[in-house]
Amino acid sequence: MLECLILGDSIALGTHQYKTDCVQLATSGFNSLQWNRRYSESILFSQQFNFVVISLGSNDFSGINTRKELEELRIKVDSKRVYWILPAIKPEIQQVVRDIASFHGDHIIKIPNLGRDGIHPTNTGYKKIAEEVK
Repeated sequence: MLECLILGDSIALGTHQYKTDCVQLATSGFNSLQWNRRYSESILFSQQFNFVVISLGSNDFSGINTRKELEELRIKVDSKRVYWILPAIKPEIQQVVRDIASFHGDHIIKIPNLGRDGIHPTNTGYKKIAEEVK
């Protein structure tokens, strides 16, 4: 069993900077559809992890079925614990993340210490996220 996996977008990449012992599958600017198209067949989904961190949804737009895409991802994850980083914007996407996390018994992490853009954490925020997942 591997320790941890971080999946997602630029927020996942930033989190990985403070959890370098984790494997990461993340691309800056990716929405959930793009993420599934690129990574859904990854060999890593055949592995079990102690915990997985997912950060997706911030880049989704109205043409994407976020619920379908995130649920498709979630059912592939084999982990003792799953943490979802709640997007700081888009209340409708936040609700989708909450619904999926609740259904699977996963944990939600609200982004602490938002940066000036109102989307990404500051360095302190990334550090706090990394300290929360274990």
